[in-house]
Amino acid sequence: MMLILGASEDQLPVYLEARRRGIPTIGVDVRADRPALAYADTWLPVSIKDHEGIVAALAGRRPTAVVAAASDAGLWTWHELSNRYELPFRFPAGAARASTDKSAFHEVVRAAGVPGYRWHQGTDRAALTRAAHDIGFPVVVKPPDTSGSKGISLVEHPAGLPVALDYAARFTTPGGPLLVEEFLAGRNLTVDVFMQSGRVGFAGITEKRVVPGPRFVIGGHIGPAAIDHAVRERLITAAGRLCRAIDLVDGPANFDVILRDDGSFAVLEANARLCGNAFPLLMRHMYGVDTVAALVSLALGEPFDLTPTRDGAGIIHVLASPLTGDGILTSVGGVAQARALPGVVCCEVYAEPGATVRPFDQAANKVGYLVVTGADPAAAAATLAAAQDLLVLGFAPAVATTLSLPG
Repeated sequence: MMLILGASEDQLPVYLEARRRGIPTIGVDVRADRPALAYADTWLPVSIKDHEGIVAALAGRRPTAVVAAASDAGLWTWHELSNRYELPFRFPAGAARASTDKSAFHEVVRAAGVPGYRWHQGTDRAALTRAAHDIGFPVVVKPPDTSGSKGISLVEHPAGLPVALDYAARFTTPGGPLLVEEFLAGRNLTVDVFMQSGRVGFAGITEKRVVPGPRFVIGGHIGPAAIDHAVRERLITAAGRLCRAIDLVDGPANFDVILRDDGSFAVLEANARLCGNAFPLLMRHMYGVDTVAALVSLALGEPFDLTPTRDGAGIIHVLASPLTGDGILTSVGGVAQARALPGVVCCEVYAEPGATVRPFDQAANKVGYLVVTGADPAAAAATLAAAQDLLVLGFAPAVATTLSLPG
């Protein structure tokens, strides 16, 4: 019996892999409308952050494996439950801490001798303001304990700092600390690794397709990133060193990296889990490495193979509303035609016509994906363009209604 923390579209591949193997699953998610729950044998309507609540809801049942994927929110619970039930794979506390506390990860980076950057964390707004001026504008403001671009802002001038701090505070514990960080110009990369017995068993490096604007929202990935072999090896070596520093000797992790024009780099954040945004699907079709299957095997205490069997290119394109405010998805067309194109791996729209959609200012507000592959990035880009021509999503602004009361 495998307990899976979260049931969004990003966790769906884990449910499908468990079902393929005939493993009963318990899905944990407070929301009943999550798409992966249709593939769970049992549903626990409990927060994935509440490990004691999950234990109570299990009512004496003992899972044989616990898995968290594509979200940092359940990592401490993964650590707590895997140790409580003495499971074959026990998620390390160091990995959970580095993923959910950005200041803790900054300290890991410094101790490991990996390039980092300037930052300040605290609750005192005056001290945060002084730190921003000391670092020099532009700066980045964010909560220390979120992912998926929640609460993040680029602040180019001092006048924008109070609003950015207020915005970040909406996504963390009331009165909790906030981060002000140096803004680094350069190419935005994801270094995705899967550790195996203390070494990097597999690595894939992509360039993020960052949506223009102040929120650093990821609109997709293109892989492999166009970098030379020496830079690639330095990035993989740094990722392996950081994994070992957070006690992650087995399992997935991904690192946000800024690569400068001179080949130097800085590591921004760590997520000791599978990437979201259909990233494992892209890796499987680019390299023939199934990191979802490897994660399930790891959780069960079974061997897993990370040997690449191909070497291709691919693109993830996130589907989302182009509106700056709340809207309505009015129509969806061309899905079947886009799926039929050679090279289209995935074309999924998770929202139905009539659904309310939020502006794409965080990863959770996507409505679907296009994933395409090709022999090289140019071929993948051509397939993506053809699929986008066929896929038609209609959006309209949400109309606020007012209630007239008798005078």
